[in-house]
This record gives sequence, structure tokens and C-alpha cells, in this order.
Amino acid sequence: MENSDRASALVIMPAWNEADSVGNTVREVLALAENYAVLVVNDGSTDRTADVARDAGATVMTLPFNLGVGGAMRAGFKYATRLGYPKVVQVDADGQHDPRDIHRVLAGLDQADISIGARFAERGDYQVKGPRKWAMAMLAGTISLLAKTKLTDVTSGFRAANEHAMAQYLDHYPAEYLGDTIDSLVVAVRSGCSVVQVPVEMRPRQGGQPSHNPLKAALYLGRSVFALLFALARKKSTVFTAEGA
Repeated sequence: MENSDRASALVIMPAWNEADSVGNTVREVLALAENYAVLVVNDGSTDRTADVARDAGATVMTLPFNLGVGGAMRAGFKYATRLGYPKVVQVDADGQHDPRDIHRVLAGLDQADISIGARFAERGDYQVKGPRKWAMAMLAGTISLLAKTKLTDVTSGFRAANEHAMAQYLDHYPAEYLGDTIDSLVVAVRSGCSVVQVPVEMRPRQGGQPSHNPLKAALYLGRSVFALLFALARKKSTVFTAEGA
């Protein structure tokens, strides 16, 4: 395990069958000047994801079976808290999140507890169409009202958290569909965490298969509405910090 005193932040990569891309993504992060530590949460992969990530220089935590991004991230937050990392940032193992933008997302924590790397904020040419676009606009508008700040990309998984946000996540970080983005963000905001977004650029997948297909895109709108309503129905959680424990 890494010594958290040596790294400026922990990069958590949830990975499910990402052997084709995780190695290059890990190497890109470790080559940055900022000296980040990397934890790959191998989410029940059936390929060589764990071996490839370890060979590339990451610490690897292997889950016994696939829990989804929410379960993988919750395990990552527990690891970060136990080792004393003050900041964490989630980066996709498929290479779509540009590691050169990690410092930009982490810098958002100077202003808020949660920083979202937004794909629709004046950088890059990332676009979505149809039901996904409508759903993203509806979700962004609603959560912007809750957070009292303009947010354009609340489904982005490229996001960072400070110790206050991590404490809240450990108390409540759902594993349901869209729970790792929509549900977790809504509950965090309602529990007192502040949110900011920063512009980032997206890259094409560096390997593996995309998680969305036309059928999933068609179902996205209905599931997004359900996820939002479910999140709003949850009770606020109480955040316990080291000072208040």
C-alpha cells in the first residue's frame, strides 16, 4: 500500500473488464508531475484487469464479484479514509477521462466539497443526443436548484471529493443505477456538501466495449427520472467528521 503522505491525492479507478485500457490509463496518471497515488478497484473482472493494473504501477483492490461503480467507489472511499488521503478523484479506467485534467478537477475542492469535471462547460466537443440529452438537461436543472449553483453535467463520473464529502459518502453511497452520480450527489447536497463544476474534455474509449447502446439510451430518460425521484425521497444523512466524532 502507498504511504498517503507521499501523494497529493488518491486517484480511484473502478474497473470492470478493462484490461485493454486500464494499464495505459494508470501509466498516464503516474507520469503526471503532481504525484498522485492510484487505486484500481477491480470490480469482479473476468479478464486480466487486476494483473494489468498492478503491472502498470497501481495498487489493486479486488472485489469478489461485480458490485457496479457505486460499490467499487464505496470500497475506494473506505481505503482512502483509512490511509488518510485528504482528497480523492474518480477517473474512469477506459481512458475517456483525460488524466491531464485531474489537477483541474481537484482544484475545484478549493471552493467546494465536491468538484465535478463537466463535459458541457465550454471545453471540448462532447455531445449527446435524444433521450440522454433530454435526461441530462432535466437532471442538471433540478440538481442545480438544490445545489444553488449552475451545474451542466451531473452524470459525470469524473469528480473529486474532500474529507467532508468522503465522510458523507461512507454514510451513504448508493449502488443503484445512476446512484453513483445522481443519487449520491443529491443526498450529499441535501446533507450540506457544497458542489462546483469545472470544464474538462472527454476522449474516446481507449479500449473495451462502451457501456451504452441504443436500447440503453432509449431507457435512460425513464431511469433518470426514477433515480432522481428516489434520491429526493431519501432522508438526509448526518456527516460525522473527525472533529465531531
